[in-house]
This record gives sequence, structure tokens and C-alpha cells, in this order.
Amino acid sequence: MEILRNYQLILETGKTTTEKALELFDTLEPVNLGFMFGRWHGSGLHTNHPMDGLLEISNWYGKEFIDSENVHPLLFLDSRGEIFQVAPNPTLMNWVLKLPIPKNNSFKPLLILINSLLKTEKSQARLRMMEYREKVTATMIYDYLPINDSFRKVDENTVLGIMDYKNISQPFFFILKRCL
Repeated sequence: MEILRNYQLILETGKTTTEKALELFDTLEPVNLGFMFGRWHGSGLHTNHPMDGLLEISNWYGKEFIDSENVHPLLFLDSRGEIFQVAPNPTLMNWVLKLPIPKNNSFKPLLILINSLLKTEKSQARLRMMEYREKVTATMIYDYLPINDSFRKVDENTVLGIMDYKNISQPFFFILKRCL
């Protein structure tokens, strides 16, 4: 019951500390590969991470897991509200994380334009069962970035994700809700 109250408070505010997010993540059950198949709508969980707010101002939609070999890790919305897939760019990722980009809507048009230049139809990740924080769970492995996203089950249609990026010691948290 304490876990549920913790989770509800985190969802209401959209923010928490890294420590509390890790505590919550560690209490949740792992998921298998099949559980992740489908399209998911995402939202960031703010923990004072350099990426906090960045996905929202860039019109991030979520992720899509076709099967274990074909994953679209970055789905975005264009200016018409249409979903498209983006190929993550390692150079751009490092640049964005090093520069102090204001997390407000004034940069939204520029970020949407940049994302539109990175459109792809090709899968950019895969899904494997991997151990992370002492539990084996479904983990998305980017093809061209040193990033693994591990998932834990909140309920039948919600997972808490944690991005483990080799270049930043602090994990980034996000919530995925299954598109029904």
C-alpha cells in the first residue's frame, strides 16, 4: 500500500528525488519481453536530471516495441499531431546534455524541426531480458547509444522506466502507459 501511495504522489507532482524514484523502482516487479510489445505513451519523471523537461518540450510521444528485435525507442509528434519515429543521434545527444537548454516551450519549434530531420522507419533498438538493480527484467538496448532502458511493472498498463546512460551517472526516470 505504501508503494501505491508513493507512486500516486510521484504521478501527481511529476517529480521526486532520484533516491525515492530508485526506491520505488526497486520495489516494482520485473516484466517480460512480451509484456512490453505494443505502443506506449511516455512522460518524464523529474528528479533534477539534466534531461528533465527535455522530452516534453521536444514533443516526445513514447516508445513502440514491435518484437524483441524491432523497437522504436523515440516516437515524437509533429506539428500536426502525427506520430513519427526518430533515429537517436549520439553527437546530438551529447551536445544537448552539455548545453544549458531552457526547458520551456520557446524551444519547442526548433526541437520539433531537429527531430523531423532525424525521421526513420528503421528500428533503432532491441529488447532483451537483463539484470538491473538485482532483478532480471525487460530492457531496451539502443543500437547506437550507450543506453539501456529497464522497465518495472506498476500495473497491467503502466511501467516505470529507468534510463541508464553510460555518460551520466544519474539515472533518468520516465513512465510509460500502454496505448489501448
